[in-house]
Amino acid sequence: MATEKLAKAQAAQGGGDAGRLGMPKALRTLLDTSGLIAIFILLFIGLSVLVPDFLTGRNIVGLLLSVTLIGTIATTMMMVLALGEVDLSVASIVAFAGVVAAVITSTSGSVVIGVLGGVAAGGAVGAFNGFVVARFGINSLIATLAAMEFVRGLAYITSGGDAVMITVPGFFELGSASFLGLTLPVWTMIVCFVIFGVLLNMTAFGRNVLATGGNAEAASLAGVNVRRLKITVFALQGVVAGIAGVLLTSRMGLGDPNTSLGLELAVISACVLGGVSLSGGVASITGVLVGVLIMGCVQNAMGLLNVPTFYQYLVRGAILLLAVMFDRWKQTRRAKA
Repeated sequence: MATEKLAKAQAAQGGGDAGRLGMPKALRTLLDTSGLIAIFILLFIGLSVLVPDFLTGRNIVGLLLSVTLIGTIATTMMMVLALGEVDLSVASIVAFAGVVAAVITSTSGSVVIGVLGGVAAGGAVGAFNGFVVARFGINSLIATLAAMEFVRGLAYITSGGDAVMITVPGFFELGSASFLGLTLPVWTMIVCFVIFGVLLNMTAFGRNVLATGGNAEAASLAGVNVRRLKITVFALQGVVAGIAGVLLTSRMGLGDPNTSLGLELAVISACVLGGVSLSGGVASITGVLVGVLIMGCVQNAMGLLNVPTFYQYLVRGAILLLAVMFDRWKQTRRAKA
């Protein structure tokens, strides 16, 4: 009964999309992202022709490795944004989880305990964010902005204000271990895209996330436990950010409380560029993947061309602005449909 009510609520909320030629969801998603895919293909071809050493095996592998942090976290940021919420604390969670993993690993001498501790720390922060947003109705922008500050503070306190050196050699293998030519961080990103793609498109959980983001009141009336759903999604965001933080710490060889400053903006930019609506209810795992790759290609090309860092900030800011403008344009188009 609740499923039928939810389906009706989704149909009422997304009548314009549902009526669009009566196409299956998979085909509608493909058409929605086809323009972005075409842009990525043209960009990739252009960079391959114009940028020296761009289309080399070594650079492509390096490009994939460079987007693992953003790409991994984008898979769950997509879910948060689809709920109509936002999480600005992910960069601080990455730093905090990495520091916790480094401290526990060095203290206990166990890589497993250290990794679990770091991931658990990230999950705890994510669940706390979800509880504050869902239980007290605080705007997620404000709640996670506050979390961004105090979690970064926790990272400094845990590390004693300085980077934590790791004394267990086995910990470094997490970031360097490879399979079929790809390192563990790359495989982790791929697995996250598969898991959350399936979760979004093929499960009741994903449908509930989209329905809640489109109309939380209608979803609640249809039987969705909106409060529990939000806590769960934020907790997943924390767990994935924790995993990303542990892997980043392994690659760097130390737990640094200063790491990943500004990461949250890059992740949100990739999601919005990939078609995830800032107002909620619309998300595409394919679009997010393409958005991550576009940002990675641009960043990689600027590095190969030795573009000064301050100009790179300008480019990244322009990408974020264009992504938000594009999202606004799509919202207006859907409203007129």
